[in-house]
Amino acid sequence: MCGAAGLWAPSCIASAEVALQELNATAGIAGRPVEIVVIDAALEAETPVEDVADELVSHGCIDAIVGMHISAVRQKLVATVRGRVPFVYTPLYEGGEASPGVFTIGDTPARQLGPAIGYMSAQFKLKKWALIGNDYIWPRVSHAYAKTQFHHEHRELVYEKYLPFSSKELADEVETIGKSGADAVLISLVGQDAVEFNRLFGAMGLSSKMFRLSCAIEENGLLASGARNLDRLFSSASYFAGLETAGNAEFREKYHSLHQERAPMLNALGQSTYEGLHFLARLVEQSEGHWLTREGVAPRPIEYKSARRGLYLTNAHNKSPVFLARANGFLFDDLTRLS
Repeated sequence: MCGAAGLWAPSCIASAEVALQELNATAGIAGRPVEIVVIDAALEAETPVEDVADELVSHGCIDAIVGMHISAVRQKLVATVRGRVPFVYTPLYEGGEASPGVFTIGDTPARQLGPAIGYMSAQFKLKKWALIGNDYIWPRVSHAYAKTQFHHEHRELVYEKYLPFSSKELADEVETIGKSGADAVLISLVGQDAVEFNRLFGAMGLSSKMFRLSCAIEENGLLASGARNLDRLFSSASYFAGLETAGNAEFREKYHSLHQERAPMLNALGQSTYEGLHFLARLVEQSEGHWLTREGVAPRPIEYKSARRGLYLTNAHNKSPVFLARANGFLFDDLTRLS
């Protein structure tokens, strides 16, 4: 709820509240009413989230965790929680999570990033790429995957940089990227850092010369970046606010009915908390209390309510379709299905 990723908090909480309303209108979870306890999971939070979670779990104050935060925080929580309660991790991430009692339902680079690089490189004849991200596991693993794709497709990497959150060097890095000769840049910056990058990118006149691709810039990021700074910006994800599915039409209607004119921007990261609660309900129902023995592997698929298509097989296999979308004002449109 603070720091670089604090931009996402209102949408995440608002989306979770829709799932809360739906669950409590029926049987809740396992026949019990559901209550949400919101914890600030930012690295910049005054009290470390792992300390808060440990105290709540140890005293039996919470029965499960639905986490929408960066991977660096997930790693801290996994080490603290140690499988004592089910932990559903909802956003896109780098893949590879196999800790007992941890269930990941978000997109991974193999499905989200690889096809997007291939499509954009072919469609727009992009030969030279730059990479920029925050300095932690998700950008580094994602970029390692991207570099493998560049090698296979005979693309050239001309620039690569990792920055701390809220870095004062961002303007210098944008300027360097502009001089690198890159045709496109993969942006793996979080929240407000991505916003600042886009503002600088547009102000330096680079948006008319270079393509941008991100897996984490969503509709809040567009709104904050400013429409004039969004030319040639693409995002790859399994959910966008404009997704035309029956599930998303129902979700949008309930979301705006609940929050009215105060509704935050709909986006993939927010929607993930909605489906995280529904996944938790189905997990508990299907496992009949033995969720820990699954260790991230379901004996049969878990189909859960989602604004995209929610079908969980294992932590490495979540079968939601992935799309590439282009920024158009404050929305993503022109969706192309990649997988």
